Order: sequence, then structure tokens, then C-alpha cells
Amino acid sequence: MAAAVGAAALLALGMVAGGGLTVNPAAAALPAGVTGVHTIAPMLEQVTPAVVNISVLSRAPQAENPLLRDPLFRRFFNIPDQPQARPQMSAGSGVIVDAARGLVVTNNHVVENAQEIAVTLKDRRRLRAKLIGRDAATDIALLKIEAKGLTALPIGDSDKLKVGDFAVAIGNPFGLGQTVTSGIVSALGRSGLKIEGYEDFIQTDASINPGNSGGALVNFSGELIGINTAIIGPAGGSVGIGFAVPVSIVRSVIDQLSEYGEVRRGRLGVAIQDLTPDLAESLNLVGDEGALIAKIEPGSPADSGGMRSGDVVIAVDGRPVRSATDFRNRIGLLRVGTPVQVTVVRNGAQKSLTVRTAK
Repeated sequence: MAAAVGAAALLALGMVAGGGLTVNPAAAALPAGVTGVHTIAPMLEQVTPAVVNISVLSRAPQAENPLLRDPLFRRFFNIPDQPQARPQMSAGSGVIVDAARGLVVTNNHVVENAQEIAVTLKDRRRLRAKLIGRDAATDIALLKIEAKGLTALPIGDSDKLKVGDFAVAIGNPFGLGQTVTSGIVSALGRSGLKIEGYEDFIQTDASINPGNSGGALVNFSGELIGINTAIIGPAGGSVGIGFAVPVSIVRSVIDQLSEYGEVRRGRLGVAIQDLTPDLAESLNLVGDEGALIAKIEPGSPADSGGMRSGDVVIAVDGRPVRSATDFRNRIGLLRVGTPVQVTVVRNGAQKSLTVRTAK
């Protein structure tokens, strides 16, 4: 036992040459509790009441025997034409984002095809939830519950995240109940995973498992930075590769869901592609971040706004554009009719254009 405790202490503190001790940088980054022990417990006490468990009742059609496709067979045995659907229960997680209005955000795939949705709070109150709207392209859904004494999670700024930042995942894995895991931001801007239509994921090694979907990814200040949505694992379990939808996307989506019950996406009318190093060199550009305009649709908002084929988009509303996917996400999350300032590089010079999105 003593050996085990000693080993644990060495792992937490670290050894230096000459027998001295140095504080582990990761441990030093943690806030110290009242006992002097590094802990995030005080933060979790404030945050966890805002994370809820979600139970969904849906109906799945039963597997059909090929004989049942024969109308004569059905008629002879008096079998209904429509196959009977059986009840199916599933579980997920959600986050209260507006306590006054009782708004809860979760994943679209958690509540898709739901007939009944129930939300269980940390204080064990069980409430029926109403689906306000959902968006399959970002895998975000918005629910509403009626209750007093709710706690909402403060919204952080996912645009300021850096690889290596600490992250905490809170959810309901395997239906066990509220569970907390921690890790770091492993990567930013993950796309091409073919999980959703609009992909700009935060990757984390905080353990995320089935049932965590729709739960919170928070920073050490207790602010929401993402909604946990997917994992990559050979057996469906966590191997330290989890993905969350950044709160910057979540905020844009739930604003429209709460107002319209759907997301009304704007468009500019352009075909885009990534700016590769070879393309950047041929265009005499420094760096390979941005989105190359390959084609402009005649009469489109982009055409009317002065955009041209060959332009390289480097910023939208003052925020740098990393890639074609990044540009698509930015425009696709804007409401129809929103004016947007697009900064492009054309013939070696920067130009600022104002374009208004359309349907």
C-alpha cells in the first residue's frame, strides 16, 4: 500500500535530478481547494445542476418476415397491412442554456423520431420536455421544460480555445447517471468525419461514451464550450477520441430554433475549394489558409456583392477563415438576409466586400 501511495505521489509531483521535487505543470494548472488539494470540485458544484439526463421513447418497426409481404398470406391469417411498431427506450444528455425559459440543448440524434421526451434534473425531478426544433445538419436540438429553480450553464467562447486547454465532459454514459470525465482539447476544426453536414468539431480525450451525446464540454471556468456528439472507437466505447460541436455553432443554431423551430440557412452562390500549398504558391500568397472561390453563380448574392472567381477568402466579419469547410460553416450558420463582410485577396491585394446572404 505504501509503495502504491508513493508511486502516486511521484506521478503527481514529478522527480528532478538530485532528489528534489518539482510540481507537475498539469497539477499546477488546477485550482486549489480549501484543503490545498488541487481540484475542480467547486466548479462542478456550480456546473453539474445545468446538465440533465434525457430519456426518449420512440417506436421502431419490427423486422418483417418475407412471407408478410404477400397480401394473400396477410389476408388468410388476418394480419394487419401495417407492421406493428414496438416501443424503444434510449438515453442521452442535455444542457440547460436558459433557466428562465427552460431551454435545454441536446443532440438531434438523441431525440430524432421521439414520441415522448423526459428530462431528469440533478435533484431527481423528472419533467416532460417539448421539442422546440432540431437541425440534423449540425446535430443540435432544442427542448423546453417547465420548472422553477433551474440552473443554466454560462456560455463560453469556443473561438478562443487552444490545443492543450483543459476540458471536462459531463453526461449520462450508458444510462448510469451523471458522470464527469476530464482531459484536454486535442485538436480544433476537425472535419471530414461524415458525421454531420456542418463539421467543425472540437476533439478531446476526455472520455465520452454512448449516452454522453448532448452533454456538456466545459472549460475549467465552468463555461460551456461544446456539446458532446460523437466518438471514434472500434467497439463503440471511448478510446480517447471524442468530438463536440463548438458552442459558437450551437449558439447560432439554437437562436434560430427558438425563433423559427428550424434553421433558415443563407447562401452566397459560390463554389469553393481549399487553398492548397501549390495553389497558394501559384497565386503568390503567403500561407495556405483560406478558401478559393472556384465559381460564382450569375445573379447570386456573391455576384452582386462583387466577389469574383479566383478570389481567396481570408476572413468573414473580421475572423480568419482557415479552409473551405470553415467558410461554408460560417455562411451556412447565418440567417437569410444577413449582411456579411468578406475579406478577399485578389491579384495580391486585399479587398473588403459586403455581401447579403439569400435563400
